[in-house]
Amino acid sequence: MSAPEITTVHDRTSGDGKDDKQTQAVDVGDVESVIEKGTAPALYSKVSVYLMMLFSGLALGSDGYNAAVMSNLNLLLTVIYPDTLSSDMKARLSNAFLIGMIVGMVGFGVVVDQLGRKTGAVLTTLILLLGIALSTGASGTSPLGLFWMLVVARGIAGVGAGGEYPVAGAGALEASDEAGHFRKRRGFLFAMIGDLAAGLGYCFGALVPLLLLLCVNKEVGKYHIVWRTALALGAIPPLSIFYFRMRMKVSTAYRKSALRKQRTPYVLIAKKYYRRLFGAALGWFLYNWISIPFGIFGSTIVSRMNPNNSLVQNLGWGVVINAFYLPGPFVGGYLSDRIGRRKTQCLGYTLQAILGFILGGAGQQIQTVFPLFIVLYGIFLTLGEVGPGSTVVITATEPFPTSVRGHTMGFISACSKAGAAIGTEVSGFAMGKVMQNTYTEQVFTAIMASYTDPNKSNQVAFLVGSAFAVLGALNAWFVIQDGSKVLDNEDEIWKDYLIANGWDANWGDQETEDPKHTRNQALLPTS
Repeated sequence: MSAPEITTVHDRTSGDGKDDKQTQAVDVGDVESVIEKGTAPALYSKVSVYLMMLFSGLALGSDGYNAAVMSNLNLLLTVIYPDTLSSDMKARLSNAFLIGMIVGMVGFGVVVDQLGRKTGAVLTTLILLLGIALSTGASGTSPLGLFWMLVVARGIAGVGAGGEYPVAGAGALEASDEAGHFRKRRGFLFAMIGDLAAGLGYCFGALVPLLLLLCVNKEVGKYHIVWRTALALGAIPPLSIFYFRMRMKVSTAYRKSALRKQRTPYVLIAKKYYRRLFGAALGWFLYNWISIPFGIFGSTIVSRMNPNNSLVQNLGWGVVINAFYLPGPFVGGYLSDRIGRRKTQCLGYTLQAILGFILGGAGQQIQTVFPLFIVLYGIFLTLGEVGPGSTVVITATEPFPTSVRGHTMGFISACSKAGAAIGTEVSGFAMGKVMQNTYTEQVFTAIMASYTDPNKSNQVAFLVGSAFAVLGALNAWFVIQDGSKVLDNEDEIWKDYLIANGWDANWGDQETEDPKHTRNQALLPTS
C-alpha cells in the first residue's frame, strides 16, 4: 500500500496584489527522510518560526543593552578612577565598541550568505559572549592597563553585537515568509524585533546599573561590583538563545535561493539595487545622525529635575527618557502593514521635523511650562520610532534577494553606524539611546561652540537636526522602495537578472541538515 499524499497549495500574494498559486504533492512517508537529507520540502514548522522571531528580538535587545550599559557605567567609573578615565579614554571605550560593530556587520553579512544563517548565528553569539566575559574580568597592573583591556574587550563584544544585525535581520525576515499570515503582519513583527527590543535594551542599560547601585546602598567602595555585574548580566540573553541557534532550521527561502560557498556578484548587486541600497542606507544613517542634536533637550530635562547631579537620579531619568521611545514601534508597526514601509518612514520623519521646528524655535518659551515641555519632547521622541525607528531594519532586508540579503543588511547597517561615528567626541552625560555611547558629532559641537549663549546654541543645533529630518522624509518618499512581501518574487527577478548577465550559479542549500527533533513538530505547508 502506497503512502498517502498531501496536496499543498502555495498561495503567495505579491507586492502588486496578484496571487501566485502553485500546487505540489508531498509524500508524507518521505517527509522525515527529506528533512534528514537536507532537501527542500514545501513545509515549515510554526514552532521554529515563532522561536526565530522571538530570539531575533532578544538578540537585538541584547545588543541595545550592551551598547548602552557602558555609557551609564562611565558615570561610576569616573568616580572610581577620576584621574585615569579621561575624556580620551571614554572616547576609546565608545569607539572600540562602535568600530567592532561596523566590522561585525560587514563581516557577518558575508558569513550568513556564504556559510549559512545558522553558522553566522552561532559564531556571532560566541564572539559576543567572549567580549562580555573579557569585559567583566578586565584587569591590569594599573588602572590604565585595566581600561586598555576594556577597550580591547569592548571591541570584541562590538564585533559580536554588530554581527547580530545581518543574522537576526535576514533570519527573522525569512522566517516571516513561511506563511501568508506571518507575511501580512511582518511590518509589526519587525517593529517589535528591530525597534522595541532595542529600545528595551537601552532602558535596561540604565535600569540595571541603577538597581545594582541601590543594592550596594550607593557605597563607592562597592562600585566595582556594580560595573562588573552589570557587564556580566549582558551575557544572559545570548546564553539563553544559544541552544536554539544550534538547533535552528534552515528557512525555505535560503534552502531554495542561497548562493552558498560561491562567488558573490558584487558589481551586479550595485547595478541592480543601487537605489534601494542608497535609500535604505541614507534613511538609517539620518536616523542615527539626528539622534545627536535631538538628545540635547534630554540633558535639559535632567538638569532641571536633578540640579544636585545625583548619580542615582541621572540613571533614573535616563530610564524615563528612554521609555519615551517605547510606544513608537507599536504605532509604526501597525502603519507599516497598513500603508507600507516607505510611507510610514516618510510620515514619521515629517511629523518629527514639524514638532522639532516648534520645539527648537520656541523651546525657551515652552520650557517655562515645564510639564508641557516634557510631554511634547516625549511625543517628539516617539515620532522618531513611529517612522524610521520601526522601518529601517525591514527596508534594509525585505527589498533584496535572499542570496545577498546578509550582504545588503550588513552594508546598510554599517552605513547607519557611520551616522554616529563620523568625527565623534565624548560628552560627559550618558543618555542611553538618546546619546548612544555618548557620541556627540563634531559638526554639532562646532555649531554649538560658535554661540556664547548655551540656550541659543542648543536651539540652533536642534533646528539643524530638524532640517535633516526633512531630508529623511524626502529620501523616504522619493528614493526608498518597498519590496514585494513574497520573498520568492524578488528571488526569481534576481535569478533572471543574473542569467541575463551571464552569471552561472548553483541555487539553494542542499547540504545543511535540519535538526532531527524538528520531525516532532507539526509541519505545515508554506503559503
